[in-house]
Amino acid sequence: MTDQKTQEASNPLMKVDGNHITVVDGIKKHLGTKNIDFANGIINQLVNIGSKGPEIDEKGTAFVTAVVTGIEPKDQIETMLATQMAAIHNATMTFARRLAHVENIAQQDSASRALNQLARTFTAQVDALKRHRTGGQQHVTVKHVTVNEGGQAIVGNVSTGGRDGNGN
Repeated sequence: MTDQKTQEASNPLMKVDGNHITVVDGIKKHLGTKNIDFANGIINQLVNIGSKGPEIDEKGTAFVTAVVTGIEPKDQIETMLATQMAAIHNATMTFARRLAHVENIAQQDSASRALNQLARTFTAQVDALKRHRTGGQQHVTVKHVTVNEGGQAIVGNVSTGGRDGNGN
């Protein structure tokens, strides 16, 4: 059993007392926003994702909050995507557990199909976050180039076209 000090440290962004949540100062910075209404909305969504019934699950909420803040969102889009990623991860683990405890082929097929779709969704979300952070541009860095005797190397932007450079 954990003591009160350990529980408070487990979720530094909010304190849960029964079904009441107190959000600490500085939460907006951790959620990539300057808007308190947005931050409160995300916190409510994290509580819903982290809890299974009408009662607030403090550990579940702390986990999904840690997932979101661990991604270190820089703006509201990243925060919403990180929140979705936390939800999809939880659902993925639920179906992984169900798949491990199936009793018939129909349950196996259902859990397997859902698990596969959720895992693919999570991968797509990771890719979307990466594209958002890089502006959708790929960067290639060449670390080593060898030019043999008599060879030529061109360094810079290269475009190809027709004889007159316009494709004609």
